[in-house]
Amino acid sequence: MSNTATVSYQWAVRGKQPKVSCKQRKRERQTVFGTVNPQTGQIVISFENRGNAKTFKKHLKKVVKSFKDKKIILILDNVKYHHANRLKPFINQHANNLELMFLPPYCPDLNPIERVWWFMRKKITHNRYLESLDERKAKFWIMFSKFIYPNDQLKKLCVLNN
Repeated sequence: MSNTATVSYQWAVRGKQPKVSCKQRKRERQTVFGTVNPQTGQIVISFENRGNAKTFKKHLKKVVKSFKDKKIILILDNVKYHHANRLKPFINQHANNLELMFLPPYCPDLNPIERVWWFMRKKITHNRYLESLDERKAKFWIMFSKFIYPNDQLKKLCVLNN
């Protein structure tokens, strides 16, 4: 999650260019791990200061706990830490209910969580400037707090042939 507004298309009065403030002061960055169940629309989110094998494992633990007693098939991109050796003991320990599937390179659109990130940017940062990372995180949590339970909105969003 970066600190800049994302400029997007919008309706405007003919001849009047909409303005989006984007006075970036310093670069703030936050790693957000997200796992969505496309069948229910339920989401599990983790904020970390950086993405690495340790923080990804922490997110995996949260996912396993959230979807307890269910078969979990995680669709992942090929970020190096998703393949880290230090994850193997945890993955082997949970082999009965956790399986990692890796996307081919340059195919993020096949991952349902990417549609969730698009939705988040559209609702939170498209044509809006938020002053700080804390402000963006607060907006994010307000929006996604209703999605920690099964819901139809994210369920519909995750359908591939939308």
